[in-house]
Formats: sequence, structure tokens, C-alpha cells
Amino acid sequence: MNPSTSWLSRKSLILLRISIGLIYFWFGALKFFPNLSPADQLAKHTIHLITFGLIPDNISIILLAIWETILGLMLMVGIWRQGIFYILLIHMACTFVPLFFFVDVSFTELPYAFTLVGQYIMKNLIIICAAITLHAHYRGTLVFIK
Repeated sequence: MNPSTSWLSRKSLILLRISIGLIYFWFGALKFFPNLSPADQLAKHTIHLITFGLIPDNISIILLAIWETILGLMLMVGIWRQGIFYILLIHMACTFVPLFFFVDVSFTELPYAFTLVGQYIMKNLIIICAAITLHAHYRGTLVFIK
């Protein structure tokens, strides 16, 4: 095995974990500042829908910002790896709500042509698959097939 392949083998999953953490931290931090995040209004509407309006929008966005930044920090630092996977999956599941309940902002042509918002949501499939890969690694069940 050449040195660059060896380095990639050792560092790839760490880089994957840190990159997901950085995305979570960055996107979460933007939500602390009103209207700075492009997902601000969508997040507020989604949380309003799934909590039946029980949490005021100005509080829900701060709670989401806290959730995402803490999740991001934990991923970057590499602590509580098993538990953070389930918190990430819950968050990811919630991000798909607009595809079903806010169709007008998610699609230009239902069900195949996404708006920019729809594309923003669909990119989360990559995060989910990456998180599954990390989870399998931490459980010792990740198997590479040649």
C-alpha cells in the first residue's frame, strides 16, 4: 500500500465525521442570527407544523440552532459517537417534512423537479448515508467490499 493510500485509509472516516460536524455547526450557528440562514423561514414553518404551533417561532429557531451547533461540535470532537447518530437521524427525518407538507416550495414539477429548497433538502441523503457509514464503523460492522 502506498503512503497516500495508507493515509486515506486511516483518515477518511475522521474527515467524514468532521466535515458533517462542520456543516451542522455552520448551518446551526447561522440560525442564531435572524434571517441570516437561508433555511430560517422553512425551519420555522416546519417546526411550527410538527409541534402543532406549541413552540413560538422565535424560540423554535433558537432551539434548532442550539441542537445543530451542539450536534456539530460533538461530531467534530468525536464524543458520544453512538448516541449522536440517533439525534442526527431524528433531525434528518424532520428535514424531509417540507417535501410532503410544503410541496409548493419544494417542487417546480411534482414529483421530480425540485426547487432550490427541494435540492437543499435532498442533499441530506448524503449526510444520512455518511452517518450510517460512520455508525457502522463505530459499531465495528463496517465491511469494505472490493
